[in-house]
Amino acid sequence: MNKKVVILGGGMVGSTIAIELSKQYDVTVVDICDNALSKLKRCFGINCIKADVLDRKKLEKLLVPFDLVVGAMPGEISFELIKRVIEAKKNMVDISFLPEDPFELDERAKHNKVSIAIDSGLAPGISNMILGYHYKSMKIDRYECVVGGLPLEREWPWEYKAGFSPADVIEEYERPARFMENGVQVTKEALSDPELIDFKGIGTLEAWNSDGLRTLLKTVKVPNMIEKTLRYPGTIEYLKVLMKSGFFSQRAIDVKGVKVRPIDVTSKLLMPMWELKKGDEDFTILRAKVQGDENSELSVYEYNLFDKYDQKSGIHSMSRTTGYACSAVAEIMLAGELKMHGIIAPEVIAQQEGMFAKIISYLEDRGVCFNVDKKI
Repeated sequence: MNKKVVILGGGMVGSTIAIELSKQYDVTVVDICDNALSKLKRCFGINCIKADVLDRKKLEKLLVPFDLVVGAMPGEISFELIKRVIEAKKNMVDISFLPEDPFELDERAKHNKVSIAIDSGLAPGISNMILGYHYKSMKIDRYECVVGGLPLEREWPWEYKAGFSPADVIEEYERPARFMENGVQVTKEALSDPELIDFKGIGTLEAWNSDGLRTLLKTVKVPNMIEKTLRYPGTIEYLKVLMKSGFFSQRAIDVKGVKVRPIDVTSKLLMPMWELKKGDEDFTILRAKVQGDENSELSVYEYNLFDKYDQKSGIHSMSRTTGYACSAVAEIMLAGELKMHGIIAPEVIAQQEGMFAKIISYLEDRGVCFNVDKKI
């Protein structure tokens, strides 16, 4: 009998995960939006349930028959969802950019003997795995990662399209960036320390500090670690204008007697402008460097990814790179190969024998290919 997987969230990435996993497993997608479900059911024959996952009793009942839960919901609600999945004693793979510390749920997950693989996307996700894999065999001194997903065609005014919730994108722009510098954790405001970086075949992109290290700040001891987000040049300036003007604020304001959060209005306005529509070509770029002592020699490993919209399948690059990373981890968990309980960070998965190679091979089989260069 096929194992049963339920995916909470049928957006662009959730749908990609569902389509991929449905090739081998009995998949059900849960979402409150009809549009997210109709295509999956009509075109792929995937079982769909329209429901509010925030309804505690409904979710509890819904999860009963499933072997694995996949979380593909906005970060602002994901911490509570993960907690409820743990209470239901179900294993889970999650891709959300939740603002809370997921390790607060570690003891709860261990007590219920469940495995919760968090941050199982591209970055955080594969980016963490790259460091985790080399952490086993090297004394790492420095880790750097720059990453971004962008539309191929630069369209005014934003020159940006989102493959996931606009609220999560805005959260990334606002959340203070934590990084390691000479063994000390440093926190700076988001969008800080901008720099221009040239990429062959793409041109110049703008990078700034973002809070992408996440679990790495607790799970590894590397004196210098940093992650930056990539966008087209000029992005920082208009984001700072919006931020300083209060458009990203979560504090409600009074508008003609109605309490409104500016972030909700901003998200609503940006959704149609940031939406990746069918045929809109996008690309994902990631460059990760790991430097340190390996067998008494200074070694530098550089991983480069450049992935584009898949014309044949019609799946956007950000959905492919994030979704396939998640489905790779999901398949490992469904096969019973991840033999640990608690909150499991991606870098910890990569340190398990053979896991990193298996996940990279899985991505390559689906056209998501890293170019790895070693320098001594």
